[in-house]
Amino acid sequence: MSRPVTRAALVEQLRDLGVRPAGVLLVHTSFRAVRPVEGGPDGLIEALEVALGPRGTLVMPTMTDGASVFDPASTPTLDMGVVAERFWRRPGVTRSTHPGGSFAAKGPEAAAICAPQPLAPPHGPDSPVGRAHDRGAQVLLLGVGHEASTTVHLAEALFGVPYEVAHPTVVVEGGVARTVPIAEPDHCCEGFARLDGWLRARGQQREGRVGHARARLSEAREVVRAAIDELERDPLVFLCAPGDGCAECDRARASVAARE
Repeated sequence: MSRPVTRAALVEQLRDLGVRPAGVLLVHTSFRAVRPVEGGPDGLIEALEVALGPRGTLVMPTMTDGASVFDPASTPTLDMGVVAERFWRRPGVTRSTHPGGSFAAKGPEAAAICAPQPLAPPHGPDSPVGRAHDRGAQVLLLGVGHEASTTVHLAEALFGVPYEVAHPTVVVEGGVARTVPIAEPDHCCEGFARLDGWLRARGQQREGRVGHARARLSEAREVVRAAIDELERDPLVFLCAPGDGCAECDRARASVAARE
């Protein structure tokens, strides 16, 4: 196995990549790609915090399956990775209350970013990812591609894509738990990988290494603008083609006809 990258080296890599001190940074990560690093997942979190400085705000998705009552103080994440799972449990971190699409944040903007939001869409303009975008956030992808980026879902919501899929989610209203459908522009998200080419062509994506992982850094507003420009040409640009065998994208395509 490779030698662990020190926290100091991680900070230097992040700064060389272009992480902005005192900014808002939305991070999606696969620790399997980043490791080994000094201090493990916590060491990576601490390096991110140092790179941002005390006036910066670190944000990560902490989403769950919505199949049971959500408690932001105890419900574990689902498929968000060990870094996000460790992050929301750390002292001083705020976690939002959406029953399926929660985020966690630490820093001066954390309370505003994690304030209560509408149930649908989970990644709309009045959501943590939307509020991070409005605050000029950068999006950092560590060992993952744009297919993991919630900022592209924000672009879909802002554009008003014609597809929408509802997921049953447990919510608590008046002290009573019940299951309600929460609609969102959902699909397999593999098409989001096209942002690599679009952003590179615009000179709007910085790439390098953080730990042992490939890293991508972009401005959230530029990601959204690039995505919307392509959606204006083809509102279904992110969906797999009919006949590709993708059940999730087929379901999204079917929803278009159902809404017409």
